[in-house]
Amino acid sequence: MNDMENGSAAVVLRPGRDIVASTVEGLRQEWKKALTPGVAALTVDLSDVEMIDSVGLGLLIATHNTLGKVGGKLRIAHACPDILGLLRTMRLDKHFILES
Repeated sequence: MNDMENGSAAVVLRPGRDIVASTVEGLRQEWKKALTPGVAALTVDLSDVEMIDSVGLGLLIATHNTLGKVGGKLRIAHACPDILGLLRTMRLDKHFILES
């Protein structure tokens, strides 16, 4: 299940499951619906996510790129230490905003 909280120009997505190859297509469709005109900030709350694979990283990067085209920002919130380490190793912390 993907919970969505929509403010005026900000959206919070809570995937509620790992972001891996078997779940990415469903998440991609749900996230596209959230990226409506006027959305300038998207936060992905990873509270219930324990793993992200290369396909999941691709989804985050594609989402970041989509937001960047309209001057928006991607925030990653509540990531576990392993995922934070992965994002930092991949130097994605230079592109995404990481929040505790």
